[in-house]
This record gives sequence, C-alpha cells and structure tokens, in this order.
Amino acid sequence: MQVEEITGTQQSGQPAGSRAMSYSSGTSAIPLLGLTIGDMFDRTAAKYPDNDALIARHQNLRLTYRQLQVEVNRFARGLMKLGLEKGLRIGIWSPNNSEWVVTQFATSKIGAILVNINPAYRLSELEYALRQSGCTAVVISPQFKTSNYTEMVNKLCPELKDAQPGQLQAAKFPELRAVIRLGQERAPGMYSWNDIMNMAEGVSEEELAARQQDQEFDDPINIQYTSGTTGFPKGATLTHHNILNNGYFVAELQNITHEDRICIPVPLYHCFGMVMGNLGCITHGATMVYPTEAFEPLAVLQAVQEEKCTSLYGVPTMFIAELDHPDFSKFDLSSLRTGVMAGSPCPVEVMKKVQSLMNMKDVEICYGMTETSPVSTQTKIGTPLEKQVSTVGQVAPHVEVKIVDPSTGKVVPIGQTGELCTRGYSVMPGYWNNPDATRGAIDEAHWMHTGDLATMDDEGYVNIVGRIKDMIIRGGENVYPREVEEFLYQHPKISDVQVIGVPDQKYGEEIMAWVKLKPGETATEDELKAFCKGQIAHFKVPRYFKFTDNFPMTVTGKIQKFLMRQQSVQELGLETAAQQKMA
Repeated sequence: MQVEEITGTQQSGQPAGSRAMSYSSGTSAIPLLGLTIGDMFDRTAAKYPDNDALIARHQNLRLTYRQLQVEVNRFARGLMKLGLEKGLRIGIWSPNNSEWVVTQFATSKIGAILVNINPAYRLSELEYALRQSGCTAVVISPQFKTSNYTEMVNKLCPELKDAQPGQLQAAKFPELRAVIRLGQERAPGMYSWNDIMNMAEGVSEEELAARQQDQEFDDPINIQYTSGTTGFPKGATLTHHNILNNGYFVAELQNITHEDRICIPVPLYHCFGMVMGNLGCITHGATMVYPTEAFEPLAVLQAVQEEKCTSLYGVPTMFIAELDHPDFSKFDLSSLRTGVMAGSPCPVEVMKKVQSLMNMKDVEICYGMTETSPVSTQTKIGTPLEKQVSTVGQVAPHVEVKIVDPSTGKVVPIGQTGELCTRGYSVMPGYWNNPDATRGAIDEAHWMHTGDLATMDDEGYVNIVGRIKDMIIRGGENVYPREVEEFLYQHPKISDVQVIGVPDQKYGEEIMAWVKLKPGETATEDELKAFCKGQIAHFKVPRYFKFTDNFPMTVTGKIQKFLMRQQSVQELGLETAAQQKMA
C-alpha cells in the first residue's frame, strides 16, 4: 500500500508576522481504522491466507495467515470455555514465541484485557502486576534464562500444589483462578497450553464470532506496565483503536506491504514488539519473523539473511551489537531496505552505519512512549539525511504535538527547548485503577505530558534533547546529556557512551560519562578529556569517566540512568554531596 502524503507542521491560526510556535499536527489522506484487532486480523487472513504470517525460528515453526487464524481461534474458544469474560484480565509472562502472539490475538477476539508482564520481573514485581491488574488467569513460560517461572509462581501461590487447574484460590491474589503453562509437561494446579487448546471443543465457532462482534474498538484490550524509576510501575491501559492504528501507521510510513518480512528481535511484552511489530504486520499482511526468544545479535543476522527480511526493528544498543559482532561482514543483508530504530536516542554515527553497512537506506526513527501506543513522531522515506540522523522525525498521522515551557505550560517558540506533549487517537484512556497518576500525566485538554525535553524546527522536525529529570544543571548551566554523548560518539575508539549527572558540593552536579570501547581498544580518562578540550564548552566536558562493558538497562534496551547514578555515587564516594540540599 502506497503511503499518502502526510503534512508536517501546521501553523494555522497564527497571524502573519507573529512568532512561529512549536506546534505540529499530522494530517493524512488515509483515515484511521475503525476496527477491533480481531476483525482486522480476520480481514487480513481472508485477503492473504497463504502468506507467511509467523516464523518463530527458535521454535522451528512457520504458520501462514490461515494456519495462524486456526490457532488463534482455537485458543480463544479455549479461553471462553475457561470462563474468561469480556473485560477480565489475563496476564502473559513469557519471552518471544508463537504462543505469545496467539494469546495476543485470541484475547483481542474475546475482549479479555491482556496484561503484559516483563520477562525480567522478579517475585515482588510479578506479585504487584498480578494484584494491581486483578488478573483472572496468567499464561507463563516454564522458565526464561536464569528465572524459573514455574517455581516463582508456586512461591507466590503455594495453594497451587493442592488446587485443581482453574480452581485456584490464592490468598495473595483473590481474583486469580487459572495458571496456564506453556509446554507439554504438566505442573500441579496448572493447565498446559494443550489443555486450553483441547477445551476449545466446548465452544463453537459461532459462539466465538458472537463474542467477537460484542467488542468495540474503544474497549480497553491491553495493560502495559511502565518501568518507573521511583515507586511502583503504572499500568498504561490501551484500546483496540490506540494500538491497532499505531501499528498500522508505523508500517504505512515504511511502505510495508504483504510482500515484506519484518524481523522482530524486540520483546513482545513491549509496544515495540506487539504493536509496531505484530500489529504493523497483520494490518498489511506482512510476515512476523522472531529470531529467538530474546535478543541475540548473531541470531538476528542469521534471521535477516536466511529469511530475506526486508525490515529490521531494534533499539540503538541492538544495532550497535549487530554491527560490532565479529562475524558481521560474513552476512548478506542485501534484502533489507527499511526498519525502525526507537526506544532511546540514536547516535548519529550508528545511524550512518545502519544505512550504509546494513543496507537499511530507508531506516526510520520513531519516538514515543507506552502511554501513546507508542509512536508520536517518525521520520519518513525520503527524509533528508541530516534530518534522518539528527531528529526523531515529524508528527505522526492524526496526532498533534507541541512543546511547552514546563514551568508555565505555554507553547514555546520554534527552536526553544521545552517539554514535548502529544494528543490524539494514540493517547491512552489512563492508568489502570490509578486516577491520580492519570491526572498527573494527561491534562484537561487531553495532552499527554511526556517528561521529555525537545525542540522543534520550522519544518516540524522534533529533536529530543533529554529527559526533564536527566537534564544536568552544573553551576547554573543547563547541560543536555545527549549533546555530550553525540560529541563523544565521534571518538574513533568509542562504541557507546552514556552521560549522567552526579552530585557535586561546589557545582551542584558534575558530568560523568560511562564509556564502552570498541573491541580491542584501550583509552584513558585524560585521553578523552583532551579530545573534548576546545571542542565543546568547558562546563560540558565530563569530570568523571567510567569504562564499562555494559550499561544497566531494561529488557527493552532502554538505559536506566537512575541506576547508573546510584552506582556512580557509591563508586566515587559522593554520598555526602548527594545529601546536600539544593535551592
């Protein structure tokens, strides 16, 4: 499907000669989809029944759209037999696999709200997510990496060992009735995946169709927990309309068609995987390709080559790992033409390598957040190179963005830094059972306040310069970490770098750079300071450097700078400075 022209900044209503303000609305000749996810999936399955729908390489599984539809409908009928009514919550705690996507589409057909549980969660986090969402059932993988999910669930629900499957009565989880465990082996008190599939015989296709027709596209269908840096995570509640349209338009801007094959190494529990990946594919009849259950750079390179993927998704750290793999040059990536890089700011030098060395000339940058389904801005095919590598694009179709002064809420002039806000179909209805947090994030005019600092140019291109909380104030000077990071990326020995602020008794904050060197390289703190001297303002030159092989990050690849700060304060002995009160 060819993408229609999508306009950039709209300055309507501003008198001639007035200052241009940082506001942009995304118009499009393509209307929003007024469908539920289940109905969209069925339309695509009818249109492209023999197209490859899903390739899960680590499971040696290939399904056409017709075959995937059979699996989805069967699991949906099994869930209905289990007693899952519209609006009840069903959690999924698993890495990437075919069962994940089957569960995603099955729950959308019966109106159960899918609760995405981070595969990296430990006991307390799992307990919080299940209780806060009030899950009636949960689908779990037996284990993932070093986490034995079966044992962990039994610790939280000791009643399982004596319970009949589907009749759990757990003290900690009064609403939880059923645990569904992937795999063939049985576990006390739990259903196996095949148990639910076999229960489908008790519900007819007509009953499923009637349930599906009862869904409305504005119904909530998904809860995703945001990884909070303080306090408990908040459950962003998303509707069919939110996420189906977002996945659709992200794919539209890449010119995705039924002939494309999208490599999805990003986690499905996150919007990047389940919305931009899965929903982007099923709205266009494209193929979902899962290289393995969790990101491995070699598996990604193999999948792209062997499945002839045309599009590749990932966060910058994933692309860096792929480019740095010792066997990178041995792979034929000529099938690639596009893809999405999102999740965190992309270093300019990395973007250039992805375009040239990975053949992704039309790679696009997306910016967003879980609460906005997620994408609010995106670069487009044909975007000038300098904009492609230095911005997060223009406003997405049917979405508005503005940049405001955080202290006054007023829209700032073009080029001035402020907080990015977004409004439109993509903004969530709210946080699950958390009206106070919802009011703190979405204002009365329904603008979602992102907490990100940004600028907008006169063409509507947005540049993210940092988080409001990440901005460093050194002796009264505002320093945006990304600016320093982009400069240090130019050093020939540096593979990746993250800049943070650490407490300082004299200046309030000082600048620290965590540096990951390229394989085989060595460098010193003095060498890097000399590289900065005279090239960036003296107050932007990091006082501290830390050489590291890894950064603390979420399972989606987002750098956790708050953990870096905590660790750095301890390592540098800055506890006293951290305790001093600032005006």
